[in-house]
Amino acid sequence: MKIVKAEIYRVEFPLKEPFIISYATYPNMPAVIVKLETDTGIFGYGEAVPDEHVTGEQVSGTYEILKNVLVPEILGQNPFDIEGIHHLMNAAIARNPAAKAAIDIACYDLMGKAAGQPVYNLIGGQAHKDLQYPKVLSIEAPEIMAEKAKRAMDQGFSSLKLKVGGSDSATDIARIYAVREAVGSAMPIRIDVNQGWKTVGHAVQTINQLADAHLTWIEQPIRMGDIRGLADVRRKTSTPIMADESVQTMEDVLEIIRLEAADYINIKLMKCGGIFPAIQMAKAAEAAGIIAQIGSMVESSVGSAAGYHAVMARRNIQSAELTGPLLFSEEIGNLDYQLPYVKLSGEPGLGIRVDESQLQKLTVASCIVEGEERTDGQ
Repeated sequence: MKIVKAEIYRVEFPLKEPFIISYATYPNMPAVIVKLETDTGIFGYGEAVPDEHVTGEQVSGTYEILKNVLVPEILGQNPFDIEGIHHLMNAAIARNPAAKAAIDIACYDLMGKAAGQPVYNLIGGQAHKDLQYPKVLSIEAPEIMAEKAKRAMDQGFSSLKLKVGGSDSATDIARIYAVREAVGSAMPIRIDVNQGWKTVGHAVQTINQLADAHLTWIEQPIRMGDIRGLADVRRKTSTPIMADESVQTMEDVLEIIRLEAADYINIKLMKCGGIFPAIQMAKAAEAAGIIAQIGSMVESSVGSAAGYHAVMARRNIQSAELTGPLLFSEEIGNLDYQLPYVKLSGEPGLGIRVDESQLQKLTVASCIVEGEERTDGQ
């Protein structure tokens, strides 16, 4: 079986409401969908959701790199040779993990369909009985976040994730305590600072004022790349620390292990290059006694399903936050959310049915790469 053709779509997913985090506000979510075809007539779908603030990628560049560099490189390859495909991609261009993730995910979809197995059976089996997801709240005024948190609890969510890291930590503290008061002491709450508290001193001072909020963990309180600083934060505070933007490569994971910089790591397919490297990183974390999570770059059903397959296959990956499809007013797939659970269908590959007409509707630009020929469309 060989990959003989690719269709590449640059799309924009409309959000129900703006998604607000410490470093950006998203009115909609740009992405790239890749559809690979083999000489046996099987199709596989992948997705790239680049984030210029984290990996330095932009959607227009990701589209062009897929079209002109990565897809031509992997045409003619067997999707089951996934390690070889990653070596080819890494030799062709450095970094660009979201673009590589799109190829990786599509290859796993092809492998699963060819084997008649869901992807999780190809990477470890069914390690979890069920998969849950939290309610994710964007940065807003304390009283609004508290109201939305109470509503989420009443709807049946079993945990909350709060985006903080706004203009000042005093307001962040007010947000967190307002939510805690609204939902009571039993509801698990995790917070994501998205680097917003920047320095070790600022982070430590703020975290120590949150002891009575009884947080499950605090995610990436300081700027990415400062793993030594993250270790300082962990030593000087008592709330568990999760590394996110600082976890992009296996080298990052090894440095976090060496410096004892985090209790948890947030692995995202878009940061590391797909399912294959994500599983390797999770295994390294497991060996060091660090718990992993598969996080979200706000992907559609395609990228979100890929992440949930990785979660399902690894006992050490104990949480997931792949809620992108719930944030969109229009989508292309049918990932099954049954609050507070997400249900993988068990069908071969990703188990996602892609609505081609909806994909075309949301497309900004598209092209076909097939052998030496390439056709573009707007």
